[in-house]
Amino acid sequence: MSEKRSVERQTQWLRGVLDLAVLALLAESGEDYGYTLVRRLDEAGLPGMKPGTLYPLLNRLDSEGLVRSEWRAGAGGPGRKFFLLTEQGRAVLAEQGPLWTEFAKNATAVLERGMSS
Repeated sequence: MSEKRSVERQTQWLRGVLDLAVLALLAESGEDYGYTLVRRLDEAGLPGMKPGTLYPLLNRLDSEGLVRSEWRAGAGGPGRKFFLLTEQGRAVLAEQGPLWTEFAKNATAVLERGMSS
């Protein structure tokens, strides 16, 4: 499989868990802005996230009440839009996180059986 195709497949995988991953990162940090979330996803082994994908997701999470956003003046630079996890977002992460983990564990088991055959 070509490297391009491999990256495309990983991007598809990430779309399935991106909202939960963002909620989890915000749970760790308390707050963050888009650029650092992209960087942290990459550092966590979830590369290839583009701002054009992340920002609409953050706006959707904001409109659903899972995160709250606020603009802050930059120190000598442009302002930044920070995102903070809400109690509702924390509840969704607590509910859906274990379900995703179980799904991923089951998918991994199927793949491992197939790869060892």
